[in-house]
Amino acid sequence: MSADDVIRAHVAALKAGTEKARSITQTLLDVPYGDGDGEKLDVYVPSSSSPDVPLLIYFHGGYWQFLSKDESGFLAVPLVQRGVVVVAVGYSIAPKGDMDLMVSQVRRSLVSVIQQYSHISGLYLCGHSAGAHLAAMVLSTDWTQYNISPQIKGAFLVSGVYDLQPILSTYVNEPLKMTEEVAIRNSPSHFLPQLTRSSASCDIVVAVAQNDSPEFRKQSEEYFKALESAGLKVSFEDVPNTDHFNIIEQLVDENYHLTKLLLKMMGKS
Repeated sequence: MSADDVIRAHVAALKAGTEKARSITQTLLDVPYGDGDGEKLDVYVPSSSSPDVPLLIYFHGGYWQFLSKDESGFLAVPLVQRGVVVVAVGYSIAPKGDMDLMVSQVRRSLVSVIQQYSHISGLYLCGHSAGAHLAAMVLSTDWTQYNISPQIKGAFLVSGVYDLQPILSTYVNEPLKMTEEVAIRNSPSHFLPQLTRSSASCDIVVAVAQNDSPEFRKQSEEYFKALESAGLKVSFEDVPNTDHFNIIEQLVDENYHLTKLLLKMMGKS
């Protein structure tokens, strides 16, 4: 497949999964978490009213410049049936939004979710590619300025980018227009001490596809080793027979390895 065909197939898979999720679950769409145009989220709600309801926040990928929450409900298909609330977060992708804004938005989205859903049994994060970068930045937040201290129980970081400096000279940065200073202050690899303070009790899974590109594999391996050296609860998943796209697309399937791991982490296996 050509590069364009790969992207088109990826978007089509995510859209189909999201349409299925919306057809089989109760949804609250376009819930604002801030005043900005892009500051909205979609909630996929289980029909059971069990008191033990974990909530998973998903941050989509797309190199910070494409995709949206509207293709990000696909992973609700197996999770909602097991009693998990799934929240797909929208953020202002480039060129409309810059990296500082996106990181601020995902942090505020979590604050809003906590305020609206105080009765949940546990808060979990999942992000893919650029979304894994954003999830790692959320884990590395100094929450004192937000007047809350969220207890994030688990995080799934799938095929992520944890050091933004290598992309400064690539086409990815053209719409982002990041300077080195911006890249450094938004790179999770530079915030391990803060992550250790904010998310010490969080179970973190760093997952990478067997056929991810060398840079993605290198960044995942190095970030995992850094988290491990910092004494955090972290595991590494090298997912066989996957590439950068189907590693996340397959979360529509309850029998997929990462879906099972996610459910197990949330006590729903």
